[in-house]
Amino acid sequence: MHRLLMFVLAVSLAAGASAQTPTGTLKKIVDARTIALGYRVVAAPFSFVGPDGVPTGYTVELCKRVVAGLEQQLKLPALKIHWVPVTSDDRIAKVKLGEIDLECGTTTATFGRMEQVDFSSLTFIDGATFLSLVDGPPRLAGLEGRTVGVLAGSTSEMRLAALLKERLISAKIVRVEDETDAVQKLVDKRIDAFANERLTLIGRVLLAQPDGAKFALAEEDFSIEPYALMMRRDPDFRLAVNRALARIYSGPALEELYNAWFAKFGKPSPVLASMYLLQIYGE
Repeated sequence: MHRLLMFVLAVSLAAGASAQTPTGTLKKIVDARTIALGYRVVAAPFSFVGPDGVPTGYTVELCKRVVAGLEQQLKLPALKIHWVPVTSDDRIAKVKLGEIDLECGTTTATFGRMEQVDFSSLTFIDGATFLSLVDGPPRLAGLEGRTVGVLAGSTSEMRLAALLKERLISAKIVRVEDETDAVQKLVDKRIDAFANERLTLIGRVLLAQPDGAKFALAEEDFSIEPYALMMRRDPDFRLAVNRALARIYSGPALEELYNAWFAKFGKPSPVLASMYLLQIYGE
């Protein structure tokens, strides 16, 4: 009996030790002392390249704080961040192939995408609308007979097409390379509108302002876009990321981040404030 108890105790201790040993993505990060973060080049104010050539923006800075949280959880010194640019079209593939561990852009969490990858707790909620020149259509109905640019692989591409079909609005949808390409096509009048998330459209116009052109946002949103950090399917890594996010949301860091990137737009909406509060979990 004594030997049996000692055996059971030894197995239990071994199981406990192995449960605490990092596996999957966490092991990859620990072994390399590096984490690969994906970022968008021109998706201000969430994820873009600043004047100094370094990735920045709300989601990028949020990811940096998540990395600090992972360092604390794994009891590691400072991790090296390997920055990898992604587009709306290749971001899922780069996650699945292991080229990036965490995507820090403007990706909407959807059930269709969850069939391929995993998502963190929500990081922001925005609405999708469209941008045009100042004399362009103010509402979806005004897109009749016009050409609308969308990013390949974006939720705007799928949802706008479905909504136009539902409302019997005959508009031509074309793919653009990126936000910069879309703005230039608007100025050149090769497209009549560009559909994307509202704050990203605002951020892009503030950065662009080409040739003194004046732009206008539509008066209605055509979808709600809940953003999250994208990753491979890995429950332990997702838990570690969500734990880091919950600690950020419950402390002063959240207000600092919001004010740094969105103070000019006013206080968080009731929906956004509720989203943050509902994702603060106890240990």
